[in-house]
Amino acid sequence: MNEEQRKHQTENVKSDASSTKTEKDYSKYFQSVYIPPSLKDAKKRGKEKIAYHNDFGIEERFRGLGEGRKFYIRTYGCQMNEHDTEVMAGIFMALGYTATNSTEDADVILLNTCAIRENAENKVFGELGHLKSLKRERPDLLIGVCGCMSQEESVVNKILKTHQHVDMIFGTHNIHRLPNILHDAYMSKAMVVEVWSKEGDIIENLPRVRRGEIKGWVNIMYGCDKFCTYCIVPYTRGKERSRRPEEIIHEVRQLAAQGYKEITLLGQNVNAYGKDFDDVTYGLGDLMDELRKIDIPRIRFTTSHPRDFDDHLIEVLAKGGNLVEHIHLPVQFGSTDILKIMARKYSREHFLELVGKIKKAMPNVALTTDIIVGFPNETEEQFEETLSLVREVGFEAAYTFIYSPREGTPAAKMTDNVPMEVKKDRLQRLNALIGEYAKEAMKRYEGQIVEVLIEGESKNNPDILAGYTRRSKLVNVKAPKEVIGKIVKVKITDARSFSLNGEFIEEGVIGSEFLEGVEVE
Repeated sequence: MNEEQRKHQTENVKSDASSTKTEKDYSKYFQSVYIPPSLKDAKKRGKEKIAYHNDFGIEERFRGLGEGRKFYIRTYGCQMNEHDTEVMAGIFMALGYTATNSTEDADVILLNTCAIRENAENKVFGELGHLKSLKRERPDLLIGVCGCMSQEESVVNKILKTHQHVDMIFGTHNIHRLPNILHDAYMSKAMVVEVWSKEGDIIENLPRVRRGEIKGWVNIMYGCDKFCTYCIVPYTRGKERSRRPEEIIHEVRQLAAQGYKEITLLGQNVNAYGKDFDDVTYGLGDLMDELRKIDIPRIRFTTSHPRDFDDHLIEVLAKGGNLVEHIHLPVQFGSTDILKIMARKYSREHFLELVGKIKKAMPNVALTTDIIVGFPNETEEQFEETLSLVREVGFEAAYTFIYSPREGTPAAKMTDNVPMEVKKDRLQRLNALIGEYAKEAMKRYEGQIVEVLIEGESKNNPDILAGYTRRSKLVNVKAPKEVIGKIVKVKITDARSFSLNGEFIEEGVIGSEFLEGVEVE
């Protein structure tokens, strides 16, 4: 980009970010192609065929847009958001931008947001407040909000009313249009808002800058059709739509060729994969059976829904090999009555039957879960059912949360008569119980030799390396730095509440092959 073009763009950047706009007149600051989100439209699930595009490319008119400019992306939330950030970073770099780790010298700042809980939204709005002073100092700085929060009507309206220093708002369905959105933001004094409330398409061949060269995310499907009454994700991520298996297999083979040691298959409801295909009967079990044959040491998947966890998938996972013995299986609650109100579409009995099938096929499986505490009108008896389910299953870890109402969901309209102090007490009791089972699970590792994928230095001590076992247990070990990125043998000497300490066995460095004749997990 030449100096004349840069000057032209800078002059057209919105320069009145700190001005006060009333509710009556802020609409004139919208981009003329303003597309607002609609939760009502987002809930529609038609029979229209999903459009499949594999011809993404940077238009000639956008090439060089980022020359001499830097971008910064702050990511909140789940692995899917991490994946989206990798794609956006790839687009930025294809446009000529360079990455920076500091907001202070960034020319474009994107907040890739999460809508799953109120606390996540509060963090984003707090960060937007902090960025306002940067915008005052540098009016040519572009600030954008994307991700799941952008798909919520209430969030967009709040940004429009109280955070006019934001230049761009775009949603989860139109990340591939980032070049157009950036161009519009540079060339207009208006706020660019483009959020599609639609079925969602699949865009292949998007550029990507992966974080690290050891573990990689591979998205296999998008969206969710389950509409649990407490969850905003089906509204923000759209209809369930699966990538074609040949595209996924090709991507995994590429990662294997590049030396990646572990991949995680991603989807909002990953084991619903393939249910939307109308030309072939093909599910997650079929996909994993094919990926099992690729020369990559470890394959995981997340996040699964008990309703779609079928017998064929269990049969394939039981084959082992590079399919790890760890399953994250969110139960959310232990009472059938609450599960029904949550619209989870399974009972306590069905969940326990599923767990029984998994444990029978995979005796050494590590099960982890998600649990909500304090759902509207939750009784003490119903909460006790959650505790008893935890005891029966013996989860080795769990993500636990106090229920957070999300505007636009059915549960947000329910009367909630559970005092906050009761919710906090129940969360504490639940965490204490899960902590007991986690501690027991860790204790069983003492004296064992396990495979550890060394990811890097420990956060607390650069002389100690850290990595994870096949069953997703954190291990700290003193070992030479050259084993970073490799799978090594470690003898566990000490079990902590949330991690393991061990001794490095030097001759145990391995590649993609698996140990024989050694006691492992």
